[in-house]
Amino acid sequence: MEGLQYPKLQDELAAVTKHGLEALPKEVIAAFERSISELRESGTAKGLTVGVQAPDFMLANQEGNNISLSEEIAKGPVILTFYRGDWCPFCNLEIKAYQRIMDSIHAAGAQLLAISPLTPDNSLADQQKNELNFHVLSDIGNRVAKKYNLKFKLPDNLHQIYSSLGFALDKFNGDDSWELPVPATYIIDKQGMISAASVNPDYRTRMEPAEVLNILRSL
Repeated sequence: MEGLQYPKLQDELAAVTKHGLEALPKEVIAAFERSISELRESGTAKGLTVGVQAPDFMLANQEGNNISLSEEIAKGPVILTFYRGDWCPFCNLEIKAYQRIMDSIHAAGAQLLAISPLTPDNSLADQQKNELNFHVLSDIGNRVAKKYNLKFKLPDNLHQIYSSLGFALDKFNGDDSWELPVPATYIIDKQGMISAASVNPDYRTRMEPAEVLNILRSL
């Protein structure tokens, strides 16, 4: 609700990062850090930039209904957030942070679309668990993530580590590609142009929903 003071998302993310540093083996932490650095240095999956026309798409939501970006833009500005999946604690915090301010987002005339490579069944579980009231879209094969220059392949050395932590992407995503989107948030105006963009290979850092709300109100 408007006027309530919520914790900063980045503070919540930092707490999860701290817990991971304390709980995970040093070699696992080192592998995570190395993969983030390698992705950043590779120059791939850098996302789209401000001022670019947002590529249209149509994806199934958690109820099996097809949702298109162009139809949502016709209603008003759209927040488009790409996340890795409900297995990712950082992504869960981000999704819940947006849920807390959904009334304010709707009051600004905007919609939120959350996209991940999860299968529809897993997206439904995500929606039920977090009691979300926005569209959670299944980007099977990361086809839309590729349009937004966000798709990348997880390094082979992380497959076993992810599986041991309960993050077996082949089961969550329904394929054996081990591909993910770089977490990203776009604000798309009523003309379909990208007005703001946040893309970071470090999945522990996300755009603050409060900042997103301020930008929406300025459109």
